[in-house]
Amino acid sequence: MKKIILTTLAVAILAATGGYYTGSHGPTQPVDTAKTARKVLYWYDPMVPGQRFDKPGKSPFMDMQLVPRYADEGQTQTGVSISPQQQQNLGMVVQTVQMRSLAPAFQAWATVTTDERSLQTIPSPANGVVEKLFVRAPQQWVKAGEPLARLWIPAWTTAQQEYLAVRQLGDAALTRAARERLALQFMPESVVRQVERSGQPQTRLTLRAENAGYVAKLDTREGAQVTATAPLFELASLDPVWLVVDYPQSQATSLAVGSEVTASSDSWPGDTFHGRVSELLPQLETTTRTLKARIVLDNPKQKLKPGMYLRVALAQKQASAPVLAVPEEALIATGNSNRVIVASGEGHFQAVNVTPGLSADGWTEIRRGLKAGDRVVTSGQFLIDSEASLRSALPTAPADEHVHHSVEAGQ
Repeated sequence: MKKIILTTLAVAILAATGGYYTGSHGPTQPVDTAKTARKVLYWYDPMVPGQRFDKPGKSPFMDMQLVPRYADEGQTQTGVSISPQQQQNLGMVVQTVQMRSLAPAFQAWATVTTDERSLQTIPSPANGVVEKLFVRAPQQWVKAGEPLARLWIPAWTTAQQEYLAVRQLGDAALTRAARERLALQFMPESVVRQVERSGQPQTRLTLRAENAGYVAKLDTREGAQVTATAPLFELASLDPVWLVVDYPQSQATSLAVGSEVTASSDSWPGDTFHGRVSELLPQLETTTRTLKARIVLDNPKQKLKPGMYLRVALAQKQASAPVLAVPEEALIATGNSNRVIVASGEGHFQAVNVTPGLSADGWTEIRRGLKAGDRVVTSGQFLIDSEASLRSALPTAPADEHVHHSVEAGQ
């Protein structure tokens, strides 16, 4: 009887405490998981972000599971955020966009050629015979006044005899007319004076080099018959010489007529040659897609020879108006576009498309996309660009647009 009373008392106490807990805390409510679930737009492979799938599963491209793309991710700011510690680990360097005066450095290779303005053709003054040659081979060097050939011109005999006969008459007018007829037969003044001094016909003429140079062409031989005005020699000078320089289209504005240049050659280490741009040749070289310019180069000691290669540079850099510029290493060229990574503060970075211009002195002109004072990443930007490119490749489009059916997991 006593055990029954104790059991009934224990049940009554439990019932009372249970009722108190229920009354003070209320009934237990189930968790609403539908309200806390994030909406998935599609799934994708991070290694191939351009492909989308409508179901989760294993990627058909890589040995990994597809990653969901949530709707609320499109509401976040574009770009990537990197903590200060991570920036230090990546060795990131940020520099400010500046206004700079860029003077593009010009360097190119050029070929030495003969200055064709210095070419001198020496013809035969009349019909005759090459009696003796003093120069017997092309490329032979001759000094100024050095004999080249001796010609025998019998056709001059009659005209000179007539002149001597008229001269003996003492008539100044007839003598002057007879002397002019000798000049009309291309008879040099030196020969006429020799006729006057000797009183005998002079039918032999020695051709001499007027200036120092080398024989570019030799068009006769000893004993050959020649006709009037037939070219016998072609002499060329080596001071000055021409340089024909090839340079890319991108440097079309670097050279102008009158630009002073310097040239150097491995054949003469330490020597510098000076010249000036004479002409910008009008035709583009189709095989190399390069422009050509002709430079007149001083060569006082004839050290430079036709066919030599020389390095050419501008003597003075051309000044230009200041332009917006960034360090060259900040520019990321992908082939289809050019972009930089802009630091917008508080560890946030964003890829920005830009339009570059000319480059010089380690800086590149930016014609569109940035403004003065912007801060761009010059070291570690490729890692940031990879992440930014991944995010930009995943636009927040409806899930039913261009979405591929997911493969089953395990396939």
